[in-house]
Parts: sequence; C-alpha cells; structure tokens
Amino acid sequence: MIVIDQRSSVPPFEQLRQQLLSAIGSGEVAAGARLPTVRRFAEDLGIAPGTVARTYRELEQADVLETRGRHGTFVTAGGAEAEARSAAADFVGRLRRLGVDAATARGLVDAAFDASA
Repeated sequence: MIVIDQRSSVPPFEQLRQQLLSAIGSGEVAAGARLPTVRRFAEDLGIAPGTVARTYRELEQADVLETRGRHGTFVTAGGAEAEARSAAADFVGRLRRLGVDAATARGLVDAAFDASA
C-alpha cells in the first residue's frame, strides 16, 4: 500500500517512486501488473496528477514501467532486475569509498538477506 506523507521533507514524487520500486522489487506488484491511470492514482493518493505522471515517466526511462498507449501502464519484466543492478552498483561504490573489500561485502549482503528472511 502506497501512502504519501505530505509533512515529509521528501517530495511526493520521490516518495511515490521509492515506494513503487520497493513494491515491485519485493514482488508485491508483479511484473506485468497494470498500474492505475495517472488521474486515478493521483486521486487515490491525494497528490497532483503531474506528480504521478513524472514518476511514471522516470520509471519508464529506467525500464521499470512501460506505457502501452490507451491500454495503460505496466510493470516490465526486467524492471525489478534493472533496479536491483542499479542498487548493487550504488552499494559497491559506497563500500569501495568505505574501503570494504569484496569478500566482506558479500558477507554483509548474505547477512542482510538472512536477517530479512
């Protein structure tokens, strides 16, 4: 369930983007799922349609969503994987800046997966 916190310092666009990516990455929203129309989603969330449209556009550019004209907006099959690759690259960059070696990084990832199971 996506909820936009109007009091948050994080802009509504970014809140929506992060929550959609999380829902897709976790499988809560499956590949091939059709998302609500921009107007409907904006109405449901209490935000401007332009905010939802911007989120959809950015996620389309990242190959997470695909708009099929009048048929709607859908989660792509590779969307979650593309986002995971991006997250992994960000993680590796951060660990390298911290001086963490690859073996330690793998151990940290394994421990994080075990802890979240």
